[in-house]
Order: sequence, then C-alpha cells, then structure tokens
Amino acid sequence: MSDCCSVSNQSQTNHFPPKYQCPVNRKEYKEVSKTTILHHIKSPWSWAEKEQGYYFCDDPNCDVVYFGEDDSVIPVSELRTSVGVKSSNIDAIICYCFGINKKTCVQNPELKGYILAKTKAKECACEIQNPSGKCCLKDF
Repeated sequence: MSDCCSVSNQSQTNHFPPKYQCPVNRKEYKEVSKTTILHHIKSPWSWAEKEQGYYFCDDPNCDVVYFGEDDSVIPVSELRTSVGVKSSNIDAIICYCFGINKKTCVQNPELKGYILAKTKAKECACEIQNPSGKCCLKDF
C-alpha cells in the first residue's frame, strides 16, 4: 500500500494543474486521480473519462463532488459512496479505510492515534477508499 499521507507525485508526473476552480462555486480544489473517481461513482463503466485533470470539491454547500478541467461535473447524486466532508450528519464517515464516523470519533478520542499508527504502518488505502483520494487525518 502507498503512503497515503505523503505528498502525491501525481501532479508532478502529468501536465495537469495541481489545483483547479470548481465550475459551480468558483473555489480552487486539489487534483484527484481517475482511479479514485472510478471507485466512487455509481456506473464507472459508463463514465466518459477524458485526458484531463480531475478535482475533488469538498464544499458541503456545493452539489459537485468531482469536476474536470473541461467544467464537466459529477454531483453527489452520481456517487455510490456518501461523502462525509460534505455532510453535517454525526454519522457521516470520516475514515473510509476503517469505517469511522464523526460520532465514533467524538466518543473515542484515541481513534486518531490508531489511524495515525495504521497510516504509518501503510495499512490504509485512502487513495481508493476516501472519495477525496487523500488521507483522512486532517478530518479528525
């Protein structure tokens, strides 16, 4: 498994901008891999992926989850995964690798240490499991 909390080399190995503006809320967001998107959309076999950068919008007030440089969007309704950072629900998942929601985290403050240890041991899969494609530690 990869070191999900390290800086990705993805942007350094392609020609896509590391950040791009969401076509709906006009804020800039970080790049996400096509692989991450494929693991979260309802019908990955029908997604018309293009050779361009894709980005993850974490704004809870924006219906867009993923968007491309061509201003194409994938809204919340097209995902089979709920996006915890877009939800104020106490049952929203914040750690996809180990199924930890906000409520469990509040009730068990030691969980952050557990996640940190598992991450250091490379026993996580954030780049696939987490819709953002990034490590969840910042969400604790």
